Amino acid sequence: MPLAIQAFFVALLFSCIASAAIVEHVFHVEDVMMKPLCKEQMIPAVNRSLPGPTIDVREGDTLVVHVINNSTYNITIHWHGVFQRNSPWMDGANMITQCPIQPGYNFTYRFDITGQEGTLLWHAHVVNLRATLHGAIIIRPRSGRPYPFPKPYKEVPIIFAQWWDVDLRVLQLRPAPIADAFLINGLAGDTYSCSKNRMYNLKVVQGKTYLLRIINAALNTHLFFKIANHNVTVVAIDAAYTTPYVSDVMILTPGQTVDALLTADQPIGLYYMTISAYISAHPIVPLPTDRTINGMVVYEGATLNTSPAKTTMPEGMNHISTAHRFSSNMTSLVGGPHWTPVPLHVDEKMFITMGLGLDPCPLGTKCPGPLGQRYAGSLNNRTFPIPQTLSLQEAYYYNISGIYTDDFPNQPPLKFDYTNFEVTGDNEYKMLFPERKASVKKLKFNSTVEVIVQNTAIITSESHPMHLHGFNFYVLGYGYGNYDPINDARKLNLVNPQMRNTVGVPPGGWVVLRFIADNPGAWMFHCHMDAHLPYGIIMTFIVENGPTPETSLQPPPSNLPQCTRDPKIYESPTTNIDLSY
Repeated sequence: MPLAIQAFFVALLFSCIASAAIVEHVFHVEDVMMKPLCKEQMIPAVNRSLPGPTIDVREGDTLVVHVINNSTYNITIHWHGVFQRNSPWMDGANMITQCPIQPGYNFTYRFDITGQEGTLLWHAHVVNLRATLHGAIIIRPRSGRPYPFPKPYKEVPIIFAQWWDVDLRVLQLRPAPIADAFLINGLAGDTYSCSKNRMYNLKVVQGKTYLLRIINAALNTHLFFKIANHNVTVVAIDAAYTTPYVSDVMILTPGQTVDALLTADQPIGLYYMTISAYISAHPIVPLPTDRTINGMVVYEGATLNTSPAKTTMPEGMNHISTAHRFSSNMTSLVGGPHWTPVPLHVDEKMFITMGLGLDPCPLGTKCPGPLGQRYAGSLNNRTFPIPQTLSLQEAYYYNISGIYTDDFPNQPPLKFDYTNFEVTGDNEYKMLFPERKASVKKLKFNSTVEVIVQNTAIITSESHPMHLHGFNFYVLGYGYGNYDPINDARKLNLVNPQMRNTVGVPPGGWVVLRFIADNPGAWMFHCHMDAHLPYGIIMTFIVENGPTPETSLQPPPSNLPQCTRDPKIYESPTTNIDLSY
């Protein structure tokens, strides 16, 4: 290699090292009284704020977060969308990669953030606690590297959330996912008389452009978002750059993020920014009468006592066409930072049916579901029970049996009309009751995996936001009806498909995903509606070790929270203990 080229690469290496930093935070988790709506409520919060603190890093930085749990809840913190390269123990997935941090204990998360730029979120990964334990992760380019779009005048995180005027422990017993209110950056706005003077205001200067870092941290609800009389230009989704896409309305499922440029190009004045619910499962979900929440864009020099310009939101809460148009039209920024082409060779193909099912109601108990049963989730007719005695990744690392089985199927046990389900015999009736089993799918290191996720009409048709930990996936296609492996396969985008970590599977439809399994460890793939976690719309991929120590699952940190104090469990990877549940 010529000396000049060697010198260039040495300089580049030292530039990358010099630009990386260690960013450190302390998260004090405690129960505090807050009143974003009509009455004070005791909630768990990080550093006494709602939403919690924003984490601001550059690509290549190391993030260190000390979590001190002085609340009355068991918690973990998940760094939603962060790849966790060589740090799968830091993923924060409760009972998958770690046992929870118990009250009075602490744990330090430490990991590198590489290969991605944009907006992500952190949140609790224990059922329902994400309602108040969440915040933004902002990943900027390394020092000296520009955005692949004009530099904005200002950057603004905008976080959507759901609020209940009840204790979160009571919420765990409530089957309906509808909230008492939605929040924009912790404020409920003027929809409710008790909060009309507490509205989020975005102050802008006419002619300036702002980068809105938008996060849907809501527990269970997809949300439309619109700013009166303004368009936005989407430039990234889930911390992956997109071809600029202009729209007047957005849809975000729980767990999704959008980076969008807003230019203050209207006459000086006041303009509502509005979120409203998109609910596709209304046959079993009671529809609220009004869940429209406002914030306001306030131009510098505007008269504050004038009426704001109003938004025109999609008519009806199940406006499927608007949701589909926004979700399916975006494409990746080919050649942009961290872009990689779609792998064309596929090693592992999976067809996963997804939706709701039923679980037998215990004797002497009244259950709210159809046929007097309980609701259950279903992926290929499997319901995933969360392990109770040991985290799944520890069980894998230490070779402990009884926590999971490695027999998750590549296809459902029965082929049927997925989007027009009817019980016509014993086989269909059995499909109503998925098998309760903590099933994982093992993947060879560096294999390319294609997953067709087919939504079903068992119980109801509903949009489910499916989130994959540890990876982005290429979204090769969306569609409605039953997936056609001949005709639909011809329409897949193999050139510039969008990349995401969370995708809304259309009600009565399908998505085709593809990813490279190059990150050893145990990674959840689950519906990101928290109401569906206890139902069991979950499975786990275990990516096996590669050929080198650097491509292998490393030992867990010595201070990883433990569910049990039995030292025999943590002796060595050759341990063979049965902890059958």
